[in-house]
Formats: sequence, C-alpha cells, structure tokens
Amino acid sequence: MERLFEALFKFRPLLFAEGDLTFTSPWPMALLVLGAAAVAAAAVATYGTAGGRTSAGDRTVLATLRLAALGVLTFCLLQPTLVLSSTVAQRNFVGILVDDSRSMTLPGEDGQPRSAFATEVFGAESELVEALSERFALRYFRFAGDAGRIPGPEALAHDGTRTDLASALDRAREELSSVPLSGLVVLSDGADNAGRPLAEALVPLQAASVPVYTVGLGAEALDPDLQVGPVELPRTVLQGSALVVDVLVSHRGFEGRRVPVLVEDGVRLLVQDTVTLAGPDEPAIARVRFTLDEVGPRRIRVRVPAQDGEAVAQNNARDISVEVRENTRKILYFEGEPRWDVKFLKRAVEDDPNLQVVLLQRTADNKFYRRDIDGPEELVDGFPDTREELFAYEGLILGSVEASFFTSDQLSMIADFVSQRGGGLLTLGGRNALAEGGYGGTAVEEALPVVLEQSAAEPRRAYTEVKVTPTPAGRSHPAAQLRTDQETPDSLWEALPVLSTLNRIERVKPGATPLLVGDTGGDTDRIVLAHQRYGRGKSVTLAVQDLW
Repeated sequence: MERLFEALFKFRPLLFAEGDLTFTSPWPMALLVLGAAAVAAAAVATYGTAGGRTSAGDRTVLATLRLAALGVLTFCLLQPTLVLSSTVAQRNFVGILVDDSRSMTLPGEDGQPRSAFATEVFGAESELVEALSERFALRYFRFAGDAGRIPGPEALAHDGTRTDLASALDRAREELSSVPLSGLVVLSDGADNAGRPLAEALVPLQAASVPVYTVGLGAEALDPDLQVGPVELPRTVLQGSALVVDVLVSHRGFEGRRVPVLVEDGVRLLVQDTVTLAGPDEPAIARVRFTLDEVGPRRIRVRVPAQDGEAVAQNNARDISVEVRENTRKILYFEGEPRWDVKFLKRAVEDDPNLQVVLLQRTADNKFYRRDIDGPEELVDGFPDTREELFAYEGLILGSVEASFFTSDQLSMIADFVSQRGGGLLTLGGRNALAEGGYGGTAVEEALPVVLEQSAAEPRRAYTEVKVTPTPAGRSHPAAQLRTDQETPDSLWEALPVLSTLNRIERVKPGATPLLVGDTGGDTDRIVLAHQRYGRGKSVTLAVQDLW
C-alpha cells in the first residue's frame, strides 16, 4: 500500500505526515475555485436536461465522474506543493541544561557521582557533542535554585541547595528566544523542590513547538537510606526563647530501628532525642525542644548520624539560619475592667527581659491606669488614635472591653495592626468581649479565628464552667503546653480545675486551628483557645474569663 501511495503521490506517507501541504498557483485560489464551481454547475445542468434513452441513474453516475475529473483538474491547477523543514547546520540551536545541585554529587550504582555522566557524555570532547555540533550550535546552562549560562559541564560546582526545573526552562527559553531553537535537553536527577508547577514552563515551549528531552540521572530510590525532611524555624527569635521543632525522618531499609536525632549550634550540641522508624511509607516524627541563648546569626543543624550500611549520608542533615535578637518585644494590654489575671500575667513575664507588657486599664469613663510605660506621654489619652502609635507595639491584648468604646477607625486600625503591620492579637473572654461586647460585624471580627454567634450578643448571659482538654493540634503546639521540657500529659490536664466563660464560642473559621476545647457537660464543646494567620500577622482567641 505504501508503494502504491508513493507511485500515485510521488512521496511516502511519512513525508506527508511531517511536512506541510501548500498551494503555489500564480492564479488566485478564489478565482480558480469559482471557475471550477461554474463549470461543475454547467456539467450537472447539462446532464439534468439531457433526454434520450439514458436513465436518471446513468446521468447521475456520469455527472459524478465529470465532477471528479473537474476536481482533480482544479487541484492540479492549484499546484500543490509539499514543504519539508530541514535543519541547516550551525544555524539552529540546542540548549543543554545541567543540574548543578548538591544531589548530583550522590554516587550512582557504579560508585561514580551522578554528575560524572553529564561531564563524560556532554563534555567538550565527547562523541555525542561532536555529532551534535556538526548540525547545531550548542548552548549550556546550569540550574539549581537559579539558572545561568556556562561554557560547559566542566564549569559546574554542584553546590546548589535547591532545584527549580521550571525556572531553568524559562531562563533557557528567554535567552534563546531570538534564535531558531530546535530543542532543549535537561540532565537532572529529578529532585525538584521549588514547589512551582512544571507545566507553567512547558506550555510556552509547546506553543513554540520546541521539544524538551529529559535525561534522568541516578536511581529512583536509595536502599537503605535515611533522609531528614525540611525543618521549619522562625527567621528571628528572641534570646532565650524555647523552640519546638518537628523533625521528619523518612527511610528505606531501617524498619524498627531507633535512631538519634541531634540539634546542633555549630559544634555545640543543643539537644538529642531518639525516634523509632516504622515502615518505609511511614515517616517518623521527632519533636525536639531547645533554647537559643547566644545573640547573633546562628546556623542550626538538625541531623541523624549515618547508619551502618546506609547508601548515602549527605541527606541526613538540614541546616537552618536563625537570627537571635536580644531586643525587647513591646506588647500593649488593654483591659476594660478590673481583672485578677492582670496581676498574674505581669508576674509571669516580669522575669523575662525580652518582653515588656504595657498595661492600659480603664478605671472609669475617660480615666485610665498605666503601668510599665516608657514615658509620661505614652498612652496619656488612652488607647492609641493613630496607626503610628499602635504600630509601635508588636502585640496587642484586648480584654473585656466593649466594641463601642472604640471608634470605627480604631477598630479598622486593630485589624490592620494584624494584617498589615504583622502584629499579634490576643482577644480574651469576658462579659464585654467578643460577641457579648458587640464585635460582630466589625473589622476586628474579621481578624478573629472564631465565629461570633449572633445570638450570643443578646443581653442574657449564661455563666458556664468548662473542663479544658487539648485538641490533637493543641497537644503539640507550644501555646498549649503547661511544661517546657515535654508535652503536657493527660493526667495533668485532668487534674486542673474547671474554668468559667461567659462567651459562647463553638466554631472556628476556615483556616483557623482550635488548640483547647471545653467540655460543658452538654452536646457541644466550647472553643477555649484557637489561632489563625491573618494577613502578615497572627490572631489568637482565649475565650475564658479566668485562668489557672
């Protein structure tokens, strides 16, 4: 069949599939088509009016044959031409992208690092490069967390800590956009940890008909092997802050083994813990607690020592940069009525040099008691009226003070304090707090992590005692710990006395996390402690009117 096709149409079917069919007639195509249509109409009309002994079926067959002949003649007059693209030597370009991350130094099955293949096969003296150079102009790129041009694979350092394939493709496409690009070749072990969808970079290449050829390096999985996952720490912490870190340890081939988890500050060991490894698809989590006392930039390393028989030990550690500061964090506590907790709160922070809690307590209409202020002019007129004054604080605690005390601008200013300034907001329960204080529908409500029930704002208040227990998230959250050295045991929670609340908070907003709940003895638990991220800051609600 292929030979018959070639005899009729001169070329093989494969060439028609790869090429483009076009028409090169000097006559306008529209004119030829109109002429052919006129002749075809005349032919059909001639057979339609013909008499004699021919039947209608015979005339139809003859008319069809004549129309087919006219169609072939018209097609020939259009001068069909098959256009095939060919590569002109040294005029088309090929981009070669080579992974420059540290994972390329891991050994392969032959004991050589993964990068050795790229240097050997795509080096300047390799046979493959010589063959490609005869037809294409080659351009080399390196990529890790960023991408850039290099003269060849020999210039790679393999010291990158991230791998961003999408950005590498974008960089190569943009730099070669002004030349005819025949394709891109990507050499990588595939360990992309940038988090950006690769499809975003492939779409413009597909639109430009630029193929991407991938060369995978290294084994898909190392066995046996341990790996420490990403570790999250704040970029800045206060001197003496107690930190809690979850260390994710995944593995292959070490089921049931207990391994140590070490946290180090330079050469100094901060803390050591142990974790038992389960199945290969069940990463183990070690929760470690430590304190940073030395001021300045610190390089914290979390690692698991190399185990006997482990294939690769380079992925057993994670480094995190943290800046330890000794400056004092200033917090404004505004209370609308006398409260026993004020004394205990001040006592709890008075020995902490990193915290300054400025108390502003309303004693009567337009009269305030100020404590721990920096100067006689601070808060002299009560709660701040300007963003500049409020934004000087890093945290704000709102006690039992009704929303009607504030102006509309002050309520918006409090919400902006969290979302724009990045401050922390803690709202306490009380008879004039939350829904009972009229905060429903205000800008402050938008920042709260809890849902204010409209019926809770009615004048009738229900005093309720709650037995507090932590949620699954609260068991590991630092804000819900009663002990600093380890998680609070259930027996300690059970031994605590009940707390009282006047605020019926039963739901949290989407995205918020409940940390403590209170059992009222009824069908629905109360939310005692919840938090959420709001804009650049955080918002916390403690919906009880007393504490332990």
